Amino acid sequence: MTFSITRHLPEDATADALCTDVRSGLTANPKTLPPKWFYDAHGSDLFEQITRLPNYYATRAEEEVLAGRAGDIAEATGARTLIELGSGSSTKTRHLLGALSGLHTYIPVDVSESALRESGGTLAHEQPGLTIYAQIADFTNRLILPPTPGPRLVALLGSTIGNLLPAERLAFYASVRTLLQPGDALLLGVDLVKDADVLVAAYADPAVTGAFNKNVLSVVNRELGADFDLDAFEHVAAWDAGHEWIEMRLRSRTAQTVKIPALDMVVDFAAGEDLRTEISAKFRLPDLASELRAAGMDLSRWFTTPAQQVGLALATPAHSGIPSAPECGLF
Repeated sequence: MTFSITRHLPEDATADALCTDVRSGLTANPKTLPPKWFYDAHGSDLFEQITRLPNYYATRAEEEVLAGRAGDIAEATGARTLIELGSGSSTKTRHLLGALSGLHTYIPVDVSESALRESGGTLAHEQPGLTIYAQIADFTNRLILPPTPGPRLVALLGSTIGNLLPAERLAFYASVRTLLQPGDALLLGVDLVKDADVLVAAYADPAVTGAFNKNVLSVVNRELGADFDLDAFEHVAAWDAGHEWIEMRLRSRTAQTVKIPALDMVVDFAAGEDLRTEISAKFRLPDLASELRAAGMDLSRWFTTPAQQVGLALATPAHSGIPSAPECGLF
């Protein structure tokens, strides 16, 4: 059994990043905070509760695809190394780990050391023949990975790609492309464009999702000594038809002033002013293929549910690797 953790983030990287994001986001117009700050321990627990809400289809639908098509993904890639970006608890990844019969190495990448230790330790006992090199890193930055046997499969699941703005997505694809050799592949979980009422309902729950949204304010209060009054903000989910993404916002119920002592900042909110905390882009297959092509990758396989709620895109370096046959991946 081989299980190790390598840190590629300085010990104070999280604190520095939070300061930078709060300062830049709350002085922008409109005001924003990145969704990564939802996920302290409490926020992660709230998100797990969200995945069980009746209207929140995305997690269940993606797991349905993974459970049903992991064998096809394994056959198509023949991966000996699986690299999972934003691995978290590695729960859904077990479908791939079980299907990849020739797998030698698993590399979970996450900013949370505690999540990596817990999930990596569990997997190390469950699969004693698997080599696990956990990486404490931010996958939106350039990754430094150990030499491992190919072919390699890089996975970003959970529709996480939708949280990136278009320019950020292109930068991410370009970064991943530098990691891929002929025969390697990227497995990308995406949420698909559908009826706006269905999309808004998935994010509009005022209790659990509302608490999850407001948790970003709790994090800023705790870490930076801010005095956000959570009750002074309303959870809002809105569909932006022009960009084809959901926006989660916190709307100020009244005119108010928030102090952030650690940054020597005072932030004014007008009554009804929105603070954007997340975008969640939804995709159409031709547009996704175009984005990947711009980064030098071909969409080689496409797996989805019968209801076509979400999908898994398998992309390979252009003109190499797995032959393109998207239609073969349909449920």
